Amino acid sequence: MLIHCKSLKFSRHLVRFACFAALAAAVVFTAPQPAFANAKYAGIVVDAKSGKTLYASSADAARYPASLTKMMTLYVLFEEMERGRFNKKSQLKVSKKAAAQPPTKIGLRSGQTIRVDSAIRALAVKSANDVAVVVAENVSGSVSAFASRMTHTARSIGMKKTTFRNPSGLPDARQKTTARDMALLGRALQDRFPQYYGYFSTSRFSWGKKKYRNTNRLLGAVRGVDGIKTGYTRASGFNLVTSVDRDGRKIVAVVMGGRTGKSRNAQMKKLITRYLRNAKRGKRTAPLLVASASSRIPSLPKSRPQTGTVNTAEPIVVANAAVPPATVAGSKPGSAAHSLSDPIGERIAGTANITELGYARSDSTERARLAALVEVSARRQASAVAGSGSGGRVPSAKMAAIKDESPPPGGWHIQIGAAPSEEAARRLLSDARSRAADILGSADPFTEPVKKDGAVLYRARFAGFTGKQEARTACANLKRRSFSCLAVPN
Repeated sequence: MLIHCKSLKFSRHLVRFACFAALAAAVVFTAPQPAFANAKYAGIVVDAKSGKTLYASSADAARYPASLTKMMTLYVLFEEMERGRFNKKSQLKVSKKAAAQPPTKIGLRSGQTIRVDSAIRALAVKSANDVAVVVAENVSGSVSAFASRMTHTARSIGMKKTTFRNPSGLPDARQKTTARDMALLGRALQDRFPQYYGYFSTSRFSWGKKKYRNTNRLLGAVRGVDGIKTGYTRASGFNLVTSVDRDGRKIVAVVMGGRTGKSRNAQMKKLITRYLRNAKRGKRTAPLLVASASSRIPSLPKSRPQTGTVNTAEPIVVANAAVPPATVAGSKPGSAAHSLSDPIGERIAGTANITELGYARSDSTERARLAALVEVSARRQASAVAGSGSGGRVPSAKMAAIKDESPPPGGWHIQIGAAPSEEAARRLLSDARSRAADILGSADPFTEPVKKDGAVLYRARFAGFTGKQEARTACANLKRRSFSCLAVPN
C-alpha cells in the first residue's frame, strides 16, 4: 500500500498519525489473524523439511488437546504393529468400560471384537471414543497404563509440555498439551510410520450400516492437505492439526481454540496460504523425529483383554514348522500363546520384544538384555515346536534349504536386528531403508537364518560395505537414528 502523506492537507501531527494508522492497517491486513481471536487460541506452522517455525502464536501455552489425543493413541498402536504384536487383521475385544464411553462413538458392544484396521479408521475418521478405550485396554491392559505409556512416548519425541490421562481426549483437567507439541506429534507420525500415515487421509469409514465422513473438512478441499486430525471439547474449543504437501514444499500447521469448526478451518486456510510459500523446497535437512535412543517400549502387560480368538483352521507358523494352535505347549484359553491367530512373524505376544532390536540402544547393557530376549524367544519357539510332535527339531528338508542359503557377497555387513520369522526380519530391513535411505540406499538387504536350541531366528542384515570403516560409519549414523547396529565381516 503506497501512502502519499505530503498530499494530505492536515497539521503535521495529524499527517503523521494518519500515516502510521494507514501503515498499521496495511500490516494487519496482510498477516493472517485469527477470525475467532480469543483466550483459547494457539497456532503454529512448521516447515517439515527444515524444521523451522514459520509462524507461532501462544504456541507454548497450555491447551487441552481434545481428540488430537487420538494421534498419540494411534502412534502407540502403530508401535505395537511394527513390533509384530498386532497386524491389521488382529481382533481387539471390547470391554464394558469401552462400550460405555460417551459420544463421539461407533456404538461398540461389550464382548464384541473389532479388527485393528477398522479401529484405526474409526479413530482417524470418526474420532470414536469407544474405540480409543478398546485400543488402550488391548495394548496396555488398562486406560491408566496406556495413558502413562502415551506420556512416556510423548517425552521421547520431544513433547515436553504434554501429559496424557486418557486415550480419547475426553475432558480431564490434567490432560494438557501445546500447539508446538502437537506439531511435533504430527511430524513424528509421518517420520516414524510412513507405512501407516495414509490412514489420516481416509475420507470415509463404514461400520455396520453406518457411514462416517472424515471430520477434517480440509481433506479434498485444500490442495495438498493429506491429514491429519480434528478435536473439540467445550474446554478446548475447536482444534486442528493439518499436514500440507504441495509443489515440493511441506508444512505441518496447528490451530487450537477455535470458536467454531468453520472459523477454525478458515484460520487454517489463511495460515496455509500465507506460510506454505515460505517453506523450503528440495532435500530435507531436518532430522527425523523418532523416539530418543534412551526410550524403551514397555514390556507386554501381564494381563489384558483377549485380542482375538483362535482359528483352529489356521496353523501357527513356528520356526518354519506348522503347528496347530490347539497343540501349542502349555497354552491356556486367554493366554498369549493361545491367542495367536496370525503367523508368528505378524503377531507374537510372547516374543514381540525381539523386534525392539531395530530401535534399541546399542550400549553393552542393552545388548545383553536383547541377547537374553533372543534366547528366551528361541526356547519358547523350540518348546512350541516340541508340542507339535516334531521332537523340538525343524524338519531336516527345511534346515537343508536354510543351510544352502548364503548371504550376498561383500567385504563387510551390518546387522540391525533379529526376528523370529523371515517376514519380520524383512520388515526391519524395509523400515530401516525407508527411514535411512541416505545411509542404506546402495546396500543390499538380506536375511540370514540361524538355528538356536531347535528354533530358527532370522538376522536382518545389509551387505555391500567395502571395509570395516565404511560399515562402522554406517552403523554410527544408524545409531544416531535410534537403530541398533553391529558391523560384522563377511
